[in-house]
Amino acid sequence: MPERLSAAPPPTVSREFTFPGDTASLVPAREAIMDVLRDYCSSEAEEIDLFLALQEALANAVRHGCRDDPAKQIFCSVQVDPAAFTIGIRDSGAGFDAQRLAAPGGSAPNLSESGRGIFLMRSVMDEVTHGRGGSEVRLRKLRAPAASSA
Repeated sequence: MPERLSAAPPPTVSREFTFPGDTASLVPAREAIMDVLRDYCSSEAEEIDLFLALQEALANAVRHGCRDDPAKQIFCSVQVDPAAFTIGIRDSGAGFDAQRLAAPGGSAPNLSESGRGIFLMRSVMDEVTHGRGGSEVRLRKLRAPAASSA
């Protein structure tokens, strides 16, 4: 009897992107990144969560980090592995004090002019961390188990 081959885990996919830091680049940047992620989403809900968090992170990088300046750059790395989606976004801005933000599950979201995007990212992702003095955000979403074809 022939041996059964076990299914290999899906490969890790990594991509890097660089975009100008202005509003005009926001939608093309988001769509280029989503073109990579979309192929690995197991549901529309998973895709929507990634889309929302990505949109907010890119908008923050454009608005706060690059101050809508096309001469500045936004760097993005995307990794999809069997366990999770990971998106890193870094801008050239001064950053912000991530410690000043309310902890997830803490107080109500900020209803002022800014601050809601981080709350939204935290609500749809499994992990949101900040680095480089607040000029970098790392978004991580655990992948839903693949549906069985039995």
